[in-house]
Amino acid sequence: MKMVINGEWVGSLSDRTYTVKNPANGEAVGPVPLGVRDDVKRAADAAEEALSRWSGTSSHHRGQILARAAARIREQAEEIAIILTAEQGKPQREAIDEVRGSARVFEYYAGLSSNPLATIQRLEDGSEATVLREPIGVCGAILPWNMPALLMAWKVGPALLTGNTVVLKPATATPLTPLMMAAALHDAGLPNGVLNVVTGSGDEVGEEIVRSKQIRKVSFTGSTQTGKRIMTLAAHDLKRLTLELGGSDPMIICGDADIPKAVAGAVAGRFYNAGQICTAVKRLYVVDAVADQVIEQITEKVGQITVGDGMKPEVKMGPLSSMQGRESIRSVVRQVVDREEGRVIAGGELPQGDEYLRGNFYTPTLVTDVAPDSVLLREEIFGPVLPIVRVKDLNEAITAANSTRYGLGASVWTSDPKTIRVAVGGLKAGIVWVNQHLKIPPEVPFGGVKESGVGRENGMQSLDAYTEAKTVLVRL
Repeated sequence: MKMVINGEWVGSLSDRTYTVKNPANGEAVGPVPLGVRDDVKRAADAAEEALSRWSGTSSHHRGQILARAAARIREQAEEIAIILTAEQGKPQREAIDEVRGSARVFEYYAGLSSNPLATIQRLEDGSEATVLREPIGVCGAILPWNMPALLMAWKVGPALLTGNTVVLKPATATPLTPLMMAAALHDAGLPNGVLNVVTGSGDEVGEEIVRSKQIRKVSFTGSTQTGKRIMTLAAHDLKRLTLELGGSDPMIICGDADIPKAVAGAVAGRFYNAGQICTAVKRLYVVDAVADQVIEQITEKVGQITVGDGMKPEVKMGPLSSMQGRESIRSVVRQVVDREEGRVIAGGELPQGDEYLRGNFYTPTLVTDVAPDSVLLREEIFGPVLPIVRVKDLNEAITAANSTRYGLGASVWTSDPKTIRVAVGGLKAGIVWVNQHLKIPPEVPFGGVKESGVGRENGMQSLDAYTEAKTVLVRL
């Protein structure tokens, strides 16, 4: 599959390609162009040339295209999901849910197309103040590999609705799903040059998107380390930024929680997508009074997770996206055991069998008796490993939950309204769930505090993120 520049499916100016591989078996999924800096330049040129025409259309017209694209994506959901599983590894049911979720995002923004963004206020001296919201211009979007369909919709939907044009770079490991979605947008009537997709490496294509003076805003989802570099590069021309970065989300189970539901939430929240989610449950704090019960139930449920190729209907957890990711998880668990930082009570090894030999598989892992300074609690562990920590009460849990440089999400499980108020007020996170985890509807803003990011995606706030305010003062 080729990349998209100015509405045409083209190869790279480098004439080089690379092969996307299936993480479950190492087999080739397909070749894509290996883009270079000049490819970004011609994409930015196309986006800049299309900007005035696109921003000059009505928001209603732009919303209609998003709605048609959403319908097209729903029609092709199973086809797109097969490619998503092949290049990313997640089970088919998760892939289909993600693709349909991306359509839901486009539908949400289509529904906002009739909402006026301008505000008018009469001032004391009789004059009027109008605040217009105008498109920023050409925007860059840099996607992660873990949720390529959903995150593309998060970035492209509000950018296009508000009249911007886009240069998008998919993750190197998962470019095919975004390319299929771009095709759906063009089939829905998106004009040439409005959305351009350049495939290639972060060092080459991603960095050029951030450096380009034609691109006035960048939205990036990925690691905190890369986000800091993007912020440094963007400072040279004061580029607008939305950064959704790493997280080490805590989950707190209180003594009055519905234990079976909390356990189910912890298992789903940690092992969905093999734990490769920024907002996955990465640290589980359990009040002593129910800790034994929770550990027993969670161990039983984790033992029921079937690991394997995501195309098999019985599989509940697929491979990690890369061999490097798997070996990183494997190394962390070995370090925890060797340094006596915790006790592995489930998993902690490679699955056995011929079907696992060529894939990036790792068993769902539980660790108890975790040392306070363990790497499992200090850093973001991007894979299927869940540390379980006993705490004496809610206050100790909140203190421990906040003792990290991250602040993306957090959840508390309780039936007490007072506990909910204390937890919501005390947890330092961009989103706090109560008796649930992971769910992020397109209607609500999402983003992190501390080193988990800058800005918000989704909701009405995302429209502000893709527009500049222009104040007009009129004396009548």
